[in-house]
Amino acid sequence: MALQRVREAAEKAKCQFSSSVQTATNLPYLTMDASGPKHLNMKLTQAQLEGIITDLIKRAITPCQKAMQDAEVSKSDIGEVILVGGMTRMPKVQQTVQDLFGQARSKTVNPDEAVAIGAAIQGGVLAGDVTDVLLLDVTPLSLGIETLGDVFTKLINRTTTISTKKSQTQVEIKVCQGERELAGGNKFLGQFTLIGIPPAPHGVPQIAVTFDIDANGIVHVSAKDKGTGHEQQIVIQSSDGLSKDDIENMVKNAEKYAEEDQQKKE
Repeated sequence: MALQRVREAAEKAKCQFSSSVQTATNLPYLTMDASGPKHLNMKLTQAQLEGIITDLIKRAITPCQKAMQDAEVSKSDIGEVILVGGMTRMPKVQQTVQDLFGQARSKTVNPDEAVAIGAAIQGGVLAGDVTDVLLLDVTPLSLGIETLGDVFTKLINRTTTISTKKSQTQVEIKVCQGERELAGGNKFLGQFTLIGIPPAPHGVPQIAVTFDIDANGIVHVSAKDKGTGHEQQIVIQSSDGLSKDDIENMVKNAEKYAEEDQQKKE
């Protein structure tokens, strides 16, 4: 009970900081021991709170920078910044956003309602009731095939909008997903063999490998011999995907081993 009272008081104090520079918390008879009842009386300033949450705010900067990098945009390309969640009402958070993006946050959406509004719009799109909004999904990791020397040849890069279709001439048809330069460091999704290719020296046959991702995230991979027209394909269901933590770990590992993989590739 005492802990619950403290949590409720802390939440109330946090909300007060959205419009004031100091807050006072008074919780009488919070608990009791042999010496008698214990009371909590505490004052906290805006500056003290900002010092406490500095590390949390810094952790939010990197994902924003990474999102701009993946989207290949600069802060000058961003037309509007929408904040999500009650925590973003804090002046320190809003100032950090302004410093990062070079513009003040948008006031058109209530931060407390942003997620619910987005979910409602998505529900309307799926139900066919909302037709004037286009929501685009993207591939969380690059897709490609293993080529000679364990090299991972990307055909569809990470953050490419779904649905998409890409083609490239290759020979090996081992399908992988990830960001490492070497195929062995990525997730193996499947493989298939294209048969009926006329005898020819290594590297001579021209094989067109096509990746096609539909709106449901299902990957269709096909390989066609340009000389004979023979074709084989494989379908990889979206249920074979990775969790959010798996994706983040694979991206981090790609950055960690980038130099080592490049040396092996060369």
